[in-house]
Amino acid sequence: MSDGGQKYLMEQGKLARQAARILAVADTRQKNNALLRMADDLEKAADEIIAANRIDLQAGQEMGLTSALLERLTLDKGRITGMAEGLREISLLPDPIGEVLEINRRPNGLEVGRVRTPIGVIGIIYESRPNVTADAAGLCLKSGNAILLRGGEEALNSNRVIARVIAEAAMTSGLPAGAIQLVDSPDRQLVIQMMKMNDYIDCLIPRGGAGLKKTVMAHASVPYIMTGMGNCHVYVDEFADLSKARRIVINAKVQRPSVCNAIENLLVHKAAATKFMPLIAEELREAGVEIRGCQATREIVPWIKAAAESDWDEEYLDLIIAVKIVKDLDEAIEHINTHGTGHSEAIVSENYTNVRRFMNAVDAAAVYANASTRFTDGNEFGFGAEMGISTQKLHARGPMGLRELTTTKFIIYGDGQIR
Repeated sequence: MSDGGQKYLMEQGKLARQAARILAVADTRQKNNALLRMADDLEKAADEIIAANRIDLQAGQEMGLTSALLERLTLDKGRITGMAEGLREISLLPDPIGEVLEINRRPNGLEVGRVRTPIGVIGIIYESRPNVTADAAGLCLKSGNAILLRGGEEALNSNRVIARVIAEAAMTSGLPAGAIQLVDSPDRQLVIQMMKMNDYIDCLIPRGGAGLKKTVMAHASVPYIMTGMGNCHVYVDEFADLSKARRIVINAKVQRPSVCNAIENLLVHKAAATKFMPLIAEELREAGVEIRGCQATREIVPWIKAAAESDWDEEYLDLIIAVKIVKDLDEAIEHINTHGTGHSEAIVSENYTNVRRFMNAVDAAAVYANASTRFTDGNEFGFGAEMGISTQKLHARGPMGLRELTTTKFIIYGDGQIR
């Protein structure tokens, strides 16, 4: 990384810190007006965004990006409209800043309260999906945080246009320069530098694959919230409604395989496998899914490819699924807790006792009974857009909406009391 690149990033950090102080006390109406202006200007700039996105897609094809990554990278007018609508939805959500969580009067007359307050400056490092640029900026703005955005090299041209449009819209609405900034460089050393900017970044949110996760864990001194790694499972119990199981598995794998809440593994109880596997295997094959199975799976459906041990830990983000037949519920739970990433897990069963055991014993941010894992999403859970799906346990877990982008402070009212 050049000295110029390091200086550039430090200047962005200083500007973000200054903006965060202003955003912390911005009123709700001003923030909402900015969000609506950002949405309108995104739609007006749709042709420019799509032209930039075509450059990224062409470069991505030349780089050999997978079809799944290219799908995540692609923008069209429908997706741009979706980005704009996401910003409008955020404007309708309650402003969490200043929310009084509790207040108590002490025997000495002090009134001790706790209120929501912005975290300050959020840094987000993300891959492939340029729509994250608008979603993340909108959520941070509404929750009173400044944001430093660092998208992947593969989406640089798309992100440049989106970030410029929404940053200018925010400033036109009276919010400070530096509220929304893009780290506009493909230099990967700048990512490492972001991870160490404790004086300027209060919280880092990485959204990406295993490589990004390892880099953050190795280099970050800034506090971070890990998101997005989704090695998700559906377990089909011996007491499953197999028609229900079929619909859930197909939806969870096929509907949009490139996202983190799609399943990568299917576990089937041995008592259900003989009947269920031939049906689901054929339907998955018709949908273009490559199936990799354990030995017991291949004894039932011989044309399935043999699974390697590494398949149980792989986040494919593609039309590939690993299948394992398990002897009982306990083995299914043990497999998930060993190989899962703590994202989203599901059981299909009509047995109440088994459902309860699964829900209690599986260690994940979202655990489902008789429903697709594809619902792990801020909008689907009813609280709007999200920064990502947190797979860790401190501060935030699951879809990260506005409240998860806040911290708290104590406010104490007195009348001359001393200790």
